[in-house]
Amino acid sequence: MLRIAASAVVVASALILLVLAAATGQTVDDPVLLGQLKRLFPAAATFSTKSGNPPHYKAFAPAASGAEPEVLGLAWWTTELEPLERGYDGPIKMLVGMNMQGVLTGVIVTEHREPYGDFSVETPGFAAQFEGKDVRDRFRVGEDIDAITRATITVTSASRAVRNSARKIARAYLVPPATQ
Repeated sequence: MLRIAASAVVVASALILLVLAAATGQTVDDPVLLGQLKRLFPAAATFSTKSGNPPHYKAFAPAASGAEPEVLGLAWWTTELEPLERGYDGPIKMLVGMNMQGVLTGVIVTEHREPYGDFSVETPGFAAQFEGKDVRDRFRVGEDIDAITRATITVTSASRAVRNSARKIARAYLVPPATQ
């Protein structure tokens, strides 16, 4: 009788976790999320579910026969890391990818409530300028990040969100380069 009760608790717990994952839209079988992760890591064969503290996804290379797959990089939502940066009219939700050497593979702006539309962070050029940036770069608007006319608050906040979250993820999960 005790085994049946224990089994029921395990099954119930698993179902609750599945329902919670589905409710947050963060399962890797979500086609929208999967497409976004593939944009950040085109060579990836699979992705982990979101886990860890800070929360992130892992992108895995195709595994050789019988071998463990190599981790290509990590992806995360900027809105899930503290401190939460706010744009002119609220948080800017971005999915950021970074390889295991600390170089950004891309940024996808998925949600914002900025009033400027084409003059803000939704332009393809804004996100594209982060690809290839090293986590140790300055990320300063007007220096290594292009400013967008009439959207200074938003661009500065979004740049800080990418920089701060990338550094937080790097400190938590990457191995620092060897000093010479």
